[in-house]
Order: sequence, then C-alpha cells, then structure tokens
Amino acid sequence: QASRWLEIPIISFSFQPSDFAKLALVVYIARALTQKQEYINSLKEAFLPIIVPVVIICGLIAPANLSTALVLFGTCLALMFVGRVNPRYIFLLCLLGIVVFAGLIVIGRYEPELVRVDTWVSRVQDYANNPDGGYQVQQAKIAIARGGVFGAGPGNSVARNFLPYSHADFIYAIICEEYGLIGGLLTLALYVLLFFRTVKLVTKSPKAFGTFLAIGLSLMLTIQALANIAVSVHLVPATGLTLPMISMGGTSLVFSAIAIGMILSVSKFIEKIDGT
Repeated sequence: QASRWLEIPIISFSFQPSDFAKLALVVYIARALTQKQEYINSLKEAFLPIIVPVVIICGLIAPANLSTALVLFGTCLALMFVGRVNPRYIFLLCLLGIVVFAGLIVIGRYEPELVRVDTWVSRVQDYANNPDGGYQVQQAKIAIARGGVFGAGPGNSVARNFLPYSHADFIYAIICEEYGLIGGLLTLALYVLLFFRTVKLVTKSPKAFGTFLAIGLSLMLTIQALANIAVSVHLVPATGLTLPMISMGGTSLVFSAIAIGMILSVSKFIEKIDGT
C-alpha cells in the first residue's frame, strides 16, 4: 500500500503519483497528436512519441495500481482512435500492453512485494467463483436494494456503518441508498452528459490541441466513473477506483478538479472565438 503513495517531506502532504501521471500522460498524448497530425500514420512518428510513453507509464503504474493503469490505457487507446492514428498501431499498442502485463505477472510470481499479483488473482477469483460477490459487494447490493426508487433520504444511510470504503470506492451504493434509483440514474447521467457535452463543445474548436485535451480528459473521468459504478453493481471485480468529484479523497478530488478546469479552459476559449 505504501508504494501507491508519496509524501512531500516539508509539508507532509501525501498524494498518489498515479493521479498525476494520468493527467500528465493525457496532456502529453494530446500534444503529440496535435504536432504529428500530418504524418500520424507513419510507424516512426506513432511508435516512439505516442505508443512507447503509454506502455511505459501504464507499465509503471500497474504493479501498485492495476485498475488506474487499465483506465489510463483505455483512455489513451480511445484518444488515439479520435486522433486518427492508424488502427494497426492501436492494435500494436494493445499487443505491447498484453506483453507488459504478462511480464508483470511473471515478476509478481517471483517478487510479490513489487507486483500485487496475488491481489489481482484473489479479486478475479472472488468475482468469478462467488455470484453474490464478496462482503463489500454484498453490502453494496443491500444498500442499493434498500434505497428503492426514491431512497431513504439524505444522511439516512445504514450501509455506511457496515460497508468498507463507503466514502470512496463504494460511494455510489450510498448514493443509491439515500437517493434511490432516481439518484443513481441521475449520477450516471451526469457523467455521460459531461462526455457528450464535451464532444459537442470540441466540434467547434479551431485548435486540435484543445480538442484532443478536452476529449481525453472527459474520457478519463467518464471511464473511471463507469468502472466505479460497475463495481458497486457487481459487473466487474473490485478495482479500488474512486468516483470522480464525488468520492472523498484529497488527491483524487484535486486532480479531478484540475481536469475539469482544463476542460472549462477549452470551453472558455471556444466561447470567446464564437463571440467574436
């Protein structure tokens, strides 16, 4: 667990470097796609500037935080598709990702302290062998069922006293318990709306960098939100991902706010262009 956090010595502030890496890599890929639009279908121009950094960064994040690495990898794949990168190179990135993942599994078998392979295996086995899910998922299901259509009301959650990480990883179950099916669907709709609103916005952008940046950041937030919600309703194994802008957590909240700020900056620029 300690390897997932870094502490700034003087101010004693701890943060997850993976959150910073997500933001930095999306900005970098958006910049690289902008600079190389003229010859993006060249293997030389697509491999070193785009594919290699994605594989390296995701490969470094994965040993301590696989779920974050997978979200970032999926975001980069989607962003490359939007950036009109040749599908062959996207497929090459997928192959390299599989090779790196297999290598991490091998390393984890011999050095379990470096790679959390046992945690990955236990979560997948728990998901595959237990139809009702583990303790966390069972409590999340109870919370969602208790909420019904209209919910138990704000602050009336019972499951928060029994559900581990109810303030972070499983906050969506608490939302459904307190606000019901309506609150759960509204929360989901807001993330989807963020993505489609961003897509509609960037179609007016005269700058390629702003387009790629806004799309990449909105994809990252939306994919992470969908992954978090999927865990609460037992569609995927437990991941440890937070719900962006809702889950309690300093690092996640700060970098989610920075991402939203970047999207708003692009929006402001486009509105200024339209206004003139």
